[in-house]
Amino acid sequence: MSSLILVRHGETEGNVAKLLDTRVPGLPLTERGVAQAKSFAANLAEPPRRLFSSAALRAWQTAAHIEAVTGVPAQVLDGVYEVQAGDLEGLSSEAAHQRFQRIYRAWHLGELDVRVPGGESGQEVLDRYLPVLEELRDTYLRDGEAGDILLVSHGAAMRLAARVLSGVAPPFTTNNHLDNTETIELAPRADGGWDCLRWGSYTPPFAYQVEPTADDPMG
Repeated sequence: MSSLILVRHGETEGNVAKLLDTRVPGLPLTERGVAQAKSFAANLAEPPRRLFSSAALRAWQTAAHIEAVTGVPAQVLDGVYEVQAGDLEGLSSEAAHQRFQRIYRAWHLGELDVRVPGGESGQEVLDRYLPVLEELRDTYLRDGEAGDILLVSHGAAMRLAARVLSGVAPPFTTNNHLDNTETIELAPRADGGWDCLRWGSYTPPFAYQVEPTADDPMG
């Protein structure tokens, strides 16, 4: 069965500095981020059937390195950029991180109308992000053709979308950040829903007691 695999982009200087870096185009990959993208591509069991990325520079560069290794052309899609941090953009303080995480956790608990100051609500993120995933499903995952669909995207947006689509619940979804180039793998069900087959290094059932990490806030 083919899956939709959401891939977090490679490392950026913003990740290293733990910045709330969300605006498009955003910061480029570090040398380590480039190496992560190339390693991810080299370790794929087989090339994806199609390869997509968000419009953010870090995602597009990651996809370009995957393209260089696999030969599968990368295409940019609208609507799958990172959660927009608004007034918190560019901040790295503990207070900014905590404020963002309080709002983000509220979304995972169903409080989707809560808004990042000057930025997005959880519902607005889903309203732009989920239709893109459903279009990929309708276009590529209903025909029975072999090969996964890869979308290079962003940690916070990926986790929120996967939580809503697959029903994997907090605190797992809020505590388990994704490292650079880690993935969430979603398999379409016949009833129109999705099953989560992998979340970072974890596989079902997702009942692991994961403590909050000190990872960068967007992971």
